[in-house]
Amino acid sequence: MFSERAEWLKEESTLGEIMGLEIVVLLVDVPSLRHVMEMPWNLLYSGLDQRTLRPKRPNQDNRLKVNFDIDAEAELLDWMDTQNREVNEAASFWSCLQDSGDAEKGLLLAMKWASPGAWEAWEGRAYMYLDVALSKTIEGEAELYGGETWDAVCQSLKNLQEQEYAERVCMDWMERRKELGETMDEKEDPRIVPTFEAHDRAAKALVHTMTRWNNEDNLTAIIGRDHLEARKWGTFSWNLSTILANELPDDTTASG
Repeated sequence: MFSERAEWLKEESTLGEIMGLEIVVLLVDVPSLRHVMEMPWNLLYSGLDQRTLRPKRPNQDNRLKVNFDIDAEAELLDWMDTQNREVNEAASFWSCLQDSGDAEKGLLLAMKWASPGAWEAWEGRAYMYLDVALSKTIEGEAELYGGETWDAVCQSLKNLQEQEYAERVCMDWMERRKELGETMDEKEDPRIVPTFEAHDRAAKALVHTMTRWNNEDNLTAIIGRDHLEARKWGTFSWNLSTILANELPDDTTASG
């Protein structure tokens, strides 16, 4: 009934172990990113190093997973240090990316600096969240990470009452457990309550993320995963390698 992915639920309920990699939906403030791309390399470096660029960074969203100022600055500075550029390099950051053999990583770190936050979830759970959002079964990684999929999720969840979707997700999770013959008695399995609460938080945060993406014209969403090569982050015109071969797109959808 629930396809081969039922196995991850079995593992969650019986082992309580880490469920593998996390999918990441990184919201990016496009004007902030453009500002970074256009800055001279030396001014960007000094601004990050001296922390004078912080007012230009998007406000961090406490509903999401955020990259603190000091971490975002340090990660981008560390990458810039590997590029062997002169301290007084006046070419734009974008121009310097074009000459880099590791440009996608630099671009991804710039996106993280220009991000108000990200929605993250274990990949196994994300299948369930999207199944519920789209009332269909997500078949495999290509669909889970696909741009059309996430545009559809955005349209389905935007401006929805968070509690409504969270209840649907939690009900679906309970039904899947029953199908697997797993108990719903918290006395028998002490992980039931914290897992329920985790699904509730993640579902509400996903609605929040999709609503922001839909309602704020300055935001786009970059789809990626833990430990994924930077060149594979993003979809269609927002794929990082595609951006570097062309330019930052105007379309902020995942399939544009």
